[in-house]
Amino acid sequence: MMGAIGRTMHKVKSLSGPPVSHALFMGLLFAVSLPVYSQLPAERPVVQAGKMASPPALDGRVLGDPAWTGLEPASGFWQVQPDDREPSTQKTEVYIGYSNDALYIGVVAYDDDPGGILVTDSRRDSELADTDSFRVILDGLRDGQNGFVFGTSPAGIEYDGQVTREGAGGALGSGSGGFNLNWDGSWDVATQVSGFGWSAEMRIPFRTLRYGSGDIQTWGVNFQRNIRRNNEIAFWAPLSRQHDLYRVSDAGSVAGIVPPSQRNLKFIPYVLGSSSRGGDLVDTENNSELGFDIKYSVTPSLTLDATYNTDFAQVEADEQQVNLDRFSLFFPEKRSFFLENAGQFSVGDPEKAEMFFSRRIGIGDDGEQLPIEGGVRLSGKLGGSTNVGFLHMGSEAVAGVAPGNKFTVARINQELPGRSALGFMFVNRDGDGSHIVPSGEDENQTYAIDGRWGVGENLLLQAWAAKTSTPGLTDRDDAFSVKANYSSATWAYRLGYGQVGKDFNPEVGFLSRSDFRRADGFLMRRIRPGDLWGLLEIRPHASYTAYWDFDGFQESGRAHYDVHWEFRNGYEVHTGVNVTREGVKEAFDIVDGVTIQPGTYDHSETSIVFHTNQAAPLSLALNTTIGGRFGGDRVSLSPTLRYRAGEAFSSELSYKYNEFDLPGGTFKANLARLRLSYAFTPSILLQALLQYNERNDVVGSNLRFSWLQSANAGLFLVYNEVDERGMGGEPTGREFILKYSYIFDVFGGR
Repeated sequence: MMGAIGRTMHKVKSLSGPPVSHALFMGLLFAVSLPVYSQLPAERPVVQAGKMASPPALDGRVLGDPAWTGLEPASGFWQVQPDDREPSTQKTEVYIGYSNDALYIGVVAYDDDPGGILVTDSRRDSELADTDSFRVILDGLRDGQNGFVFGTSPAGIEYDGQVTREGAGGALGSGSGGFNLNWDGSWDVATQVSGFGWSAEMRIPFRTLRYGSGDIQTWGVNFQRNIRRNNEIAFWAPLSRQHDLYRVSDAGSVAGIVPPSQRNLKFIPYVLGSSSRGGDLVDTENNSELGFDIKYSVTPSLTLDATYNTDFAQVEADEQQVNLDRFSLFFPEKRSFFLENAGQFSVGDPEKAEMFFSRRIGIGDDGEQLPIEGGVRLSGKLGGSTNVGFLHMGSEAVAGVAPGNKFTVARINQELPGRSALGFMFVNRDGDGSHIVPSGEDENQTYAIDGRWGVGENLLLQAWAAKTSTPGLTDRDDAFSVKANYSSATWAYRLGYGQVGKDFNPEVGFLSRSDFRRADGFLMRRIRPGDLWGLLEIRPHASYTAYWDFDGFQESGRAHYDVHWEFRNGYEVHTGVNVTREGVKEAFDIVDGVTIQPGTYDHSETSIVFHTNQAAPLSLALNTTIGGRFGGDRVSLSPTLRYRAGEAFSSELSYKYNEFDLPGGTFKANLARLRLSYAFTPSILLQALLQYNERNDVVGSNLRFSWLQSANAGLFLVYNEVDERGMGGEPTGREFILKYSYIFDVFGGR
């Protein structure tokens, strides 16, 4: 497969200047005249909440239910796509009411073509972008930066998550800030599909929410409706198209809410039984565990969590990865205890340099689970603008793997006007000296400050600085990063610089690499071309990232030139060219038997991404990279095939093909992954994750059955199997787990 294509592209002498074709590409960024937009409403919309004489039956029927009589609905949604700043093609009405213990939201999603309503999945927290759907964000603290999202589809799924810092940082898998889909609250929803369209009723207990003081309150709120057959996204409080629902500072408001005094105490015990055999075990090993979590609202905006003998057996297994570089792989956090309020504990650059990475607690270097004795976490808000977080946990020693550790994290973050904030973090690990390092030296501390400053509507400046303290490491043990992000409806820019010292060592954090200086830049143009080839948006962009050591030697460089072509029918094509540099100072084995020698390797490569409409029953995605690598050639193909049958069954088959032809040898490093899920109801789910690492000849299987009572509590049956001798071989390790947990609301209700 290496052929002439890969060989003809990999020799480029320098990254000092782009070739002529790249200069012409940059011209495309400026060649299109700025479009003219209509003016959005100047005032943010307001909806009035009302006290309900009696709560609705929660059957999904809003029209004709007397419980909603007398409430004035919010209406008038505005598109961001496909026709930006135009009214939504379908009418939507949203009613908000409340009782003594819960907030109620009634949605009437009118549709003049009910047969065209698209429902693609019914799993809890399944993606709402590829189905008809409704979402609401609630900012009960009215800080304009944080909130909770609740969503559903015509299938009646429960979708919820936590927004931190207006979603800056993307999806939460590491405590990096952004949107935390793994936050699970206790709430209920019911839906109906009828001749007028579809409707939904949500019941959200006040105990699930966080809000301020005051007898009569006004909260921030916005609503989003997706009409998937039109590829339409519309908001009640209109947004500029570069923003999404997480843009809390531009939300509307709901007035007249009279919440109760917060009395929230939940006790969540679990019981677990497991049976294991194979691997290092001589015989079958049976085990049983008991543990619990406690959640207590100190104030409506400050929550205390406690855990004892913590277990995460129900969490899906990690996806296998193949390391084809010199730097550390990143595996996202999936354990719900650590993900709740994770954004409050984040400082650093996501997946590159993070001062606190919760996978350092209870997970060994090779992914093995380490026993967690227990711990406490206090997180939330003091007053109206001070976020606080405190975490203290202990893990047991495992002979030959890890010492016993006590972990402490303290965080304070002061929110300021204009999407700004200033914060401090302290992270400490205190080990018992039972593994590698003697007790007197088995410790590590990290100190960090961070800030963000919003300038106008579109510019955000961010910075952080940190220092670590580790016995024996006394050289350059500091790090910092500064960056500026500008994003408007038509342009996006980013500039950044950072460095990490040789002895900077955040042992309860994450570093992809150390001892470097980094510079990066990004420029993108957003173009809505109107009636052209069925295109929705064209996004030409260019970026450059480079790493040097402190002696000026360039270790990595990547110039990326690309155009994204997004079509109204859901298809998308990315056409890119990369110019790369890899500076290797010491020889390393990219795989066993193939050594990369010291030197500087300059190459170029093509990158093509294509995917069909992901809402269709059958869809395809393909990522392709062909070009030079470490003085040779590389072909990387990543096809993914998805198939669903209605909203109950979904499947995904992906294959990562990597073929290298290098001066030190040729090899392939391939991964296959199959996901299957069947939702009997939105709360009863059967899932399977099957993985095959061809290079290591390892097969992994993870099967999970879950019957959720509320949030993330219920019955779980889990089966794990590892076969390290290839397809069809006898398994080397088997594990069967039965776990049951239940949420007791001490003060009654849900």
